[in-house]
Amino acid sequence: MASILVTGANGFIGTHLVETLLARNEPVAALVRNPASAARFERSAAQIVRGDVTDLESIRRAVAGRSAVFHLAGVTKTLRAKTFFEVNCRGVAHLARACAEQSAPPTLVVVSSLAAAGPTVDGRPREEADKPQPISSYGRSKRAGEKAAERYAAELPITIVRPSIVFGEGDRMSLEMFKTVARSGVHPLPGLAPRYYSMIHADDLVEILLLAAARGTRLAPRGAPAGDRGAGYYFAACDEHPSWHQLGRMLGKALGHRWTLPLPFATPIVRLVGLAGELAGQLRGRQVTMNLDKAREATAGSWVCSPNKARRELGFSSNVPLANRLAQTARWYRQAGWL
Repeated sequence: MASILVTGANGFIGTHLVETLLARNEPVAALVRNPASAARFERSAAQIVRGDVTDLESIRRAVAGRSAVFHLAGVTKTLRAKTFFEVNCRGVAHLARACAEQSAPPTLVVVSSLAAAGPTVDGRPREEADKPQPISSYGRSKRAGEKAAERYAAELPITIVRPSIVFGEGDRMSLEMFKTVARSGVHPLPGLAPRYYSMIHADDLVEILLLAAARGTRLAPRGAPAGDRGAGYYFAACDEHPSWHQLGRMLGKALGHRWTLPLPFATPIVRLVGLAGELAGQLRGRQVTMNLDKAREATAGSWVCSPNKARRELGFSSNVPLANRLAQTARWYRQAGWL
């Protein structure tokens, strides 16, 4: 049986992680809800496992005998806020419980989000020891998932990684940002004041996840002597944190544009667009990219976190500049016919 399990294996980040593990000749199992959606792994050495993180029994079967589990399954957009918590919180609880029941519990690496920590406070990059202050339903559900994992810290080794904005080959969420610039040369800005953002390419995030499993600190059991409040947590970000304006220009260059027009929208307009998206999604019964929850995040200020702890404790180093990573992603989108 494969010794490493990846949940959400057929998602954007999950695919990058599974392919990296296979390239390193690691025995890996890909957990998916629908095996038909994992066709890309059929000709590989990956074991396809059917399961759902909201179904405890299927998770118990999936984690049996594993040495490490990477938990990437989650919901990033939904028509009902309740769904965020059903998957992003209860799913983590099921997985941690199933792992803790093993005679030799595996190392569990949970992928959370910067949204669980909240936006930048007082202009200082977020650090792992800072008190979490999520401001969206999505962020609160991811924080609830972190707390669910913390309850099992005494029973198995758990590390939580909080990625910033993740982009890269195969990502359909950041594709919309590339498309807007590619087609119109315009880059919409949320709000009139400068806002700054941390980002990370999927390949760099995968490297952090693997390092976190191998040498990361683990969550401290409840009741343990007070120490580093951020023990067991790592932010995932590159060293650069451009403003949304600067990011637009970088996207333009990555796409070969001679110029890109930044187009700022006042906060009330951003919220109105979020409300319109929310109503449209409810009427059509279809998830949308921009809704009230995303509008709250877009207008909350800067989203910057420090990569220093990951660099110091894990030895992570992003040697590829952000501009190069954006160009790499743009090339893939074009070659795949997505742009």
